[in-house]
Amino acid sequence: MAKDDDERRRRLERAASLRAAGAPLRPEEAAELEREDELNARRREVDPVRRADYLIRDAMARGDFDNLSYAGKPIPGLENVNDPDWWIKGLIEREQLTGIGPEALVLRTEDARMEATLDALHTELQVREALEAFNRRVIEARRQLLGGPPVVTRLRDVEEEVRAWRARRAAREAAAAAAEDDDEAAAREGRRPWWRLGGRRRRRRQ
Repeated sequence: MAKDDDERRRRLERAASLRAAGAPLRPEEAAELEREDELNARRREVDPVRRADYLIRDAMARGDFDNLSYAGKPIPGLENVNDPDWWIKGLIEREQLTGIGPEALVLRTEDARMEATLDALHTELQVREALEAFNRRVIEARRQLLGGPPVVTRLRDVEEEVRAWRARRAAREAAAAAAEDDDEAAAREGRRPWWRLGGRRRRRRQ
């Protein structure tokens, strides 16, 4: 088979060379060359859309699209397709990356997580220092004209953020104290003599 293919290829090359030189062709050579031209024309008629459709159908038949992450679900982030930085933002969000990428995007990511970042700090001084450092970075990023996405992150009001941090901390401490009181009450209830517990149950039935 390979020998026949090589022989046919040589015949076609010879016929094409003769035709290009204007030399006469034998009838069988002209017919074979015409058939090859028609076949090549059909191949060129397969447009990219039809080829893509064929490749997708072939991949579906092989099961390449089975068990995808968002099968049967809306794909997140489609509302931001007109954002030129959508892929960077998506990467940072998916991989939970910090400290890399354009400063404008890094600041946006840190701004979205600011409450959790501040709640992990232990003193008011640490909170103030973190907020002041963040604001300095926002101002510096606005001054730099290096291209890339615009800096839209707002400055943080330090006093307001400190008050909110205090309120969240007080709420957590109150919740922890209430839970501790509940645990102590449950422990005391568990240490009651059995006859007291029984009398209490009888009084409830009455």
